[in-house]
Amino acid sequence: MFQTVRLKNGVTILTEDIPHVRSVVLGIWVKAGSRDESPDIAGVSHLIEHLMFKGTESRTARDIAEALDAVGGQLNAFTTKEYTCYYARVLDEHFDLALDILQDMLFHSRFDSGDIERERNVILEEIKMYEDAPDELVHDVFATTIWQGHELGRPIIGNAEVISRISREEILDYYRHHYRPQNIVVAVAGNIVHERVIEKLRPIFEPLNGEPVTRRLIRPVPRRMVTCRPKETEQVHLCVGAPGLPLDHEKVYVFQVINTILGGGISSRLFQEIREQRGLVYSIYSYHSSYHDAGLFCIYAGLSKENLPGVMELIFKEIRDIQQNGVKSEELRRAKEQIIGNLWLSLESVSTRMSRLAKSQLYLGKVLPPEEVAEKVKKVSLEDVRELAREMLNPESFAIATVGPWDDGGTLKSFLGSNSCC
Repeated sequence: MFQTVRLKNGVTILTEDIPHVRSVVLGIWVKAGSRDESPDIAGVSHLIEHLMFKGTESRTARDIAEALDAVGGQLNAFTTKEYTCYYARVLDEHFDLALDILQDMLFHSRFDSGDIERERNVILEEIKMYEDAPDELVHDVFATTIWQGHELGRPIIGNAEVISRISREEILDYYRHHYRPQNIVVAVAGNIVHERVIEKLRPIFEPLNGEPVTRRLIRPVPRRMVTCRPKETEQVHLCVGAPGLPLDHEKVYVFQVINTILGGGISSRLFQEIREQRGLVYSIYSYHSSYHDAGLFCIYAGLSKENLPGVMELIFKEIRDIQQNGVKSEELRRAKEQIIGNLWLSLESVSTRMSRLAKSQLYLGKVLPPEEVAEKVKKVSLEDVRELAREMLNPESFAIATVGPWDDGGTLKSFLGSNSCC
C-alpha cells in the first residue's frame, strides 16, 4: 500500500510498505535534467550528480563510499533528460544511515574547486568511452537528428567543450535554482512504516525553502532527417523512428502494445522476420520513450553494411502491414499478456517499486496503481492499434541515424517520403 504526504514547502513524500522483504530503498528525485539546461551549460545536471559524491561538510568522498558498503548497502545516482535521482538500498535496520548520507550529499556537498576539476576530467573520459560504444551513441545521434536544436535532442552527458570550461559559479547557480523543495520528490519502498518514515523525513525536508520553479516546456518539433556518423566499426548501428506520445496521453498504452508487437522482444515481428527468418542482423528491437510533453519511438538494428537497404525495406514493410492490415487477435493477446506480465514481475523488485512511485508522481502528479495500468492495457482493441499505427507511424514523420561505415544518406532518405530532407 502506498501513501503520499506533501509538505507545506512543496516536497512530496511517497511510501510503500512491503512487509515481507528485509530491504528498504530510499530515493530523492529532483526535477532537473538535461532539458532544463541552456546550451552553454549543457551537461551540468550530470556533472552535479557526480559532484554529490565528492564530499560534504562532514564527510569525505571516501567516507560516503565506505558508509553503506560497510553495511552491505548500495548507493548510486543517475541523470535523465527530465530528472536526477539519488538512491540507496539497505537492510531495513539501516534506513536511518541511508537517509543521513543522502540528505548530507544533497544539501551539504562542498562543490570544492579541486573536486570539480577532477570530476571534469572523469566526465571527459566518460564522453570518450561513450564515443567508443556505437550501439549506445547512435541513440543520442538519433535524438539529435529528429529533435535538432531542442533540449530533448541533446545528450545527457553534455559535450567536451562545455564540460571543459563550465565554472564553479555556473554549477552552483544551476544547483541553487533547481534543487528547491517544490522540485523534490522523496520515494521510499520496502519494509518500513509510513508514520516512522514521515517522522524521520519531516525535520530534514520541512525546513528547506526556496521560491517555486516553473519549468519552461517547449514541445520539440520533429524533423524528417538523415544523419550518418562515419565511424570505423564492423557493423552499422541504425536507429529509425518517429515522434511518440507523452506519458499522460490517453493512447500511450496503445502505443506500448504497438511497440511490443513490432520489436518488444524475441517473439516480435521485427526480431522473428529479420533476425530469425532471414539472419540479417544480430540485434534488432524497438522502444517507446515518453516525456512530459513528447515521446519518441525508435527501432534499433546492428547489421552489416551490405544488409542495410534490405533491412530498411523490411522494417517499413512491417510498419505498412500493421497500418493496412492491423494485427491478429492472437498477437494482440500475447502483447497484452507480455506487458502485464512484465509489469507484475518488475514489481517484485523493491527498487522498481520505489522508482515507480516517484516517476508516476513526477509525470502524472499522482501514483497510478499497477492494477489500473493493467486495466488500461487490457482495454486496447485491434482497431485502436490500427488507427494509432496509421496516425503515428507515417514514413514521412520518420528520421534515421546511423553510426558506422555508412555515408549514403541519399539511399536512406528514399525511405522517408518525398518531403524529407538531409
